[in-house]
Amino acid sequence: MGIMGMMRRVAAAGLCGAALAAALAAPAHAGGAEGLRAGWRLKDSGTDARFRGLAAVDRRAAWVAGTKGTVLRTRDGGRSWRNVSPPGAEGLEFRDIEAFGARRAVVLAIGEGEASRVFRTDDGGATWSETFRNPDPRAFYDCLTFFDARHGLALGDPVDGKYRVLATGDGGRSWRVQPSGGMPAAQPGEAAFAASGQCLVSAGRRNAWFATGGAATARVFHTADRGRTWTVADAPVPAGDPARGVFALAFRDARHGLAVGGDYRPDQPSPRAAAVTADGGAAWTPADRPPPAYRSGVAWLPYARHTALAVGPTGTDVTADGGRSWRAVDSGSYDTVDCAPDGGCWASGEKGRIARLEPTRDGRDGREGREGRGGAGR
Repeated sequence: MGIMGMMRRVAAAGLCGAALAAALAAPAHAGGAEGLRAGWRLKDSGTDARFRGLAAVDRRAAWVAGTKGTVLRTRDGGRSWRNVSPPGAEGLEFRDIEAFGARRAVVLAIGEGEASRVFRTDDGGATWSETFRNPDPRAFYDCLTFFDARHGLALGDPVDGKYRVLATGDGGRSWRVQPSGGMPAAQPGEAAFAASGQCLVSAGRRNAWFATGGAATARVFHTADRGRTWTVADAPVPAGDPARGVFALAFRDARHGLAVGGDYRPDQPSPRAAAVTADGGAAWTPADRPPPAYRSGVAWLPYARHTALAVGPTGTDVTADGGRSWRAVDSGSYDTVDCAPDGGCWASGEKGRIARLEPTRDGRDGREGREGRGGAGR
């Protein structure tokens, strides 16, 4: 493709993504041009696995990873899904997946000791290589993130009072435990939540953040040097209980971020379940009007600087003002959400649920809201 063709594709993606964001953010009674709306359109995954791991490649391609060692991939907008699960992984719990196109991906299985593993594929899931198996029975890994095609991190819960971090510099082919000298001490009972693959996120080539809960205060840790040293700040979301804290983060750049969470138990309220930062996570401010319940996933929409989605077992909310206020737009159950650079947004969750954000002119956007709630514990 020539340079002019590439420029036309980028421009078209920007227009499409901006229009979709505007349609989603519009109040229900307003809509966009000629009543254009946007909402989740459910896709048939052909399985009942629970997908907490999700990687949006673009509007046509996405990967999901979940229970029973299941990994699925689509290249046709969700019309069909190919089971590309690693052989022999049926007993593993996949909770995060990072993709670098329709053929290359890295997936994380969680659990104590050897249950925490990393797999990598370069051929669309036709073959997989196990590139890490946790040898420490005290360690439990939760999330992955990549700064670029080569450099990435994996987060583990505290060992000897410090969070454990793995690093890769070769695209996930090999991993090494980072020294703990630059990591602040963990609080008693503190941990990360492997609920959506978004407890560890990155923006740019060097900045990453991870979120915690389960202790007296929910917190967000930040590194500006790819995980060698970290700082930490309190987050104003529910805490003080093993079921409460920040469950997901999203940063649109090195300064502007969102945090969502609450109490994942279905019989408990989750007030103050969202917060925002404009200084790279040094300080967090509670949302003026947060989502009405616990949320486990959050993502910025491309081409719309102030629009983002938050999802959880009881529904989806949208913000059009950078996270200060949220409005419910869907009642279906989802655990995680991810948006690709071309504006393609996907969500996934319990009972094989996978959906793509699509325009609609009649308000019928695949919203069902009939499924029961699902817990966010490990």
